[in-house]
Amino acid sequence: MYRYDTLDKEFLADRALEFRQQVARRLAGEITEDQFKPIRLMNGLYLQLHAYMLRIAIPYGTLTSTKLRKLAFIARTYDNGYGHFTTRTNLQLHWIKLKDAPEILDHLAEVEMHSMQTSGNVIRNITADPYAGATADELDDPRVWSEAIRQWSTLHPEFSFLPRKFKIAVTAAAKDRAATRIYDIGLAMRRGRDGELGFEVMVGGGLGRTPYLAATIREFLPTRHLLSYLEAILRVYNRHGRRDNIWKARIKVLVASLGAEEFARQVEEEWGKSDHSRVDLPDHELARIRASFAGTFDTLPAASEALEARKAADPAFARFLRRNVHPHKAPGYAIVDVSLKEPGETPGDINSEQMEVVANLGERYSQDEIRVNYQQNLLLPHVKLDDLPAVYDALAAARLATPNIDLVSDIIACPGLDYCALANARAIPVAQQIAERFADPALAEEVGELRVKISGCINACGHHHVGNIGILGVDKKGEEFYQVTLGGSGEGDAALGQMLGPALPAGKVAEAVEQIVGVYLRERKDDERFLDTYRRTGVAPFKEAVYAEAH
Repeated sequence: MYRYDTLDKEFLADRALEFRQQVARRLAGEITEDQFKPIRLMNGLYLQLHAYMLRIAIPYGTLTSTKLRKLAFIARTYDNGYGHFTTRTNLQLHWIKLKDAPEILDHLAEVEMHSMQTSGNVIRNITADPYAGATADELDDPRVWSEAIRQWSTLHPEFSFLPRKFKIAVTAAAKDRAATRIYDIGLAMRRGRDGELGFEVMVGGGLGRTPYLAATIREFLPTRHLLSYLEAILRVYNRHGRRDNIWKARIKVLVASLGAEEFARQVEEEWGKSDHSRVDLPDHELARIRASFAGTFDTLPAASEALEARKAADPAFARFLRRNVHPHKAPGYAIVDVSLKEPGETPGDINSEQMEVVANLGERYSQDEIRVNYQQNLLLPHVKLDDLPAVYDALAAARLATPNIDLVSDIIACPGLDYCALANARAIPVAQQIAERFADPALAEEVGELRVKISGCINACGHHHVGNIGILGVDKKGEEFYQVTLGGSGEGDAALGQMLGPALPAGKVAEAVEQIVGVYLRERKDDERFLDTYRRTGVAPFKEAVYAEAH
């Protein structure tokens, strides 16, 4: 993991002190809430329905045990004892008192954390493949490039007041676990004909009111030119992006209006006239960053007798291995997904005691690393096979061993109207109702891979547009209704979902999902995923099942 140097630490301490002074002015009534708003937003502090919410940055979703313990301490001391992991791999605390915010920033600074770039019209927290450095299918460690982008973009004077917020995702693996097509810029590492590493550059993705999948504007960009090319993209956006209409301000609208080909032409023209050496990362600096992510692994046998014995004797452990444990690039190791989706609980929520359990496991069994993924779960990236039984037992005791990764109860959901002032409807209760219908792990496993995603409003923080089953909360004359879409995907086969039919009342949503799953089980062939069956049959049989009573 990248470690801050002395200048980084001094900067964070100074920033926290400056914010403390501004909070004091607000509490003393020297500035109004409207005057304070841009100041607090630049420090990740939102005002929601019931309290202030602090969004804490977790760059490329990577934590140490020390950092996670600090988050547990903050949640216990200054919040209600829990936090919420988001689809941006950040942590949100929803019950913050304004007077406490400066102290929280001080605590974060102590462990090289902050809340910058989690709000405002800036380049937001960089996200990456959560299996980075652990999976065998990657060409390089995407955290190296994510960290380079983070350092380049933080407080960049030219890009601190963009037309709208801006998000970048990076992957270097064959499987897209970072949902790169739904980002303002998605970067997917490729190998050129001569073996050189580079990126496919995708621009103009984004969900919300007008969802788009990003278009590829460059098939291959040598890695050495990454930062100068990003600068060219952002300059074109800064030049043309709408500042008079918030609904048309995102780069996705610009790319759609110009056309991907014309946008790419302008980027190439801008890039061609720039001095790349002024921006691109020098080899020695890249080497310095890369050294921060160099992992070492013991030489171990590829199999574990103790693991196999426990697996044969314990069906629950065997199911956990099937659903939550994945191959590692090093023999004798595994990647362990930690589900924050126990049926009946709030997706993405974790209490302080659970954070400490995961922190202890990360320190003892996973080379002091914990990851956050955009599906609102955690993972331990480097666990020895012999240690899997102990890790499982500790997770199970903390109610963190639900064997449902990528299954129907592994639901993405935004906080919705329970917290968010922008929401039209609640998302959490709907997610809980659906998960409880599939709480039987045998049933969920029989259904197989099926990604359900729920948003409480059109801003799509729950990624509903790219859910295999997507659910959007809408307000109809003061009542909560939900639109259902089918066939979306945020992975390599990215697609936007298709509307199923008229919006459903809240009490009918879980039943509708159950009916949709029933149609899938009836119609699927062999080992088809839900998405494969839907693409083969189309929407008709699912629509007929859900709306049969209306006819």
